[in-house]
Amino acid sequence: MKRKSTHGGQSFGTPPPRIAVLLPCLNEAAAIENVIHDFRNALPTADIFVYDNASTDDTPLIAAKSGAIIRKIIIRGKGYVVRRMFADIDADIYLMADGDGTYDASSASLLVEAILDGPADMVVGARENIGAVSRRGHALGNKLFNSLLKGFFGRGFEDIFSGYRAFSRRFVKTFPSSAKGFEIEMEMSVHALELQIAVSEISLPYGKRPIGSESKLRTYKDGVKIFLKMILMLKDVRPLLFFSAIATFLFGLSTALAVPIFVEFFATGLVPRFPTAILASAIGILGFISFISGIILDHVARGNRQIKRMIFLSAGSSPGE
Repeated sequence: MKRKSTHGGQSFGTPPPRIAVLLPCLNEAAAIENVIHDFRNALPTADIFVYDNASTDDTPLIAAKSGAIIRKIIIRGKGYVVRRMFADIDADIYLMADGDGTYDASSASLLVEAILDGPADMVVGARENIGAVSRRGHALGNKLFNSLLKGFFGRGFEDIFSGYRAFSRRFVKTFPSSAKGFEIEMEMSVHALELQIAVSEISLPYGKRPIGSESKLRTYKDGVKIFLKMILMLKDVRPLLFFSAIATFLFGLSTALAVPIFVEFFATGLVPRFPTAILASAIGILGFISFISGIILDHVARGNRQIKRMIFLSAGSSPGE
């Protein structure tokens, strides 16, 4: 989805926004120097932060020589890094990208302008040619999870796993992250959908990694973790849907077990399979409990959603408002 820039600039006398470029890195010595250089050219007034996630190569040394501000996170996992970045850095606009050189730094101003123009509090740089650049499993997984997100939460994204995003300050400071790894982008997307936060996407070029740089994403292992995280978020955000699905399954299983018993009872007047009858009844009761749990937790989720929304709004307005 292409976006036309409508940025009209800052009004006279208004101080320029403080922009922070956030680069989580793990063993990106082959790319980080060029990445820092390109973002400095694209956003000359921005502060560039490199959060090194316990690299075993020269990533932090090269980043420091390139003029970036270095922070170190010992616990491995992108979720940990992003949570720490959002907690540490104070700015008006946050631009997050990977340190592998795959994202187009020259497009950074488009993401920043989209936040400045409003009303979006999160702008996603959707990767245009991910299928041609990434491993096939990554591209297919991206499409699958985009479809699941839309089915579970009512709306989807073109690129749910893009790590190239811009945020307003109030989004960053009120984002209740719990992700540990590569689930972090999906968690951001669900958070925005839950609170109906204004979001936009801009299609941007996506390139190959430089020689010597390797992807840290493990297609199947991380895919399972992301799927489980999505299911847990569905339980928290839409508990009625989650528990109704369980209840439907249990009611169906109970009915399948009970139908032959009823057929035999009406034919002979006897119920010879008491254990099966008891099992069918117990499963039916569990289904009913699951449904009632969904109703109760749905009310709790609505209250939590209102509290989150109030906290989000109390954090101030986005730059474009």
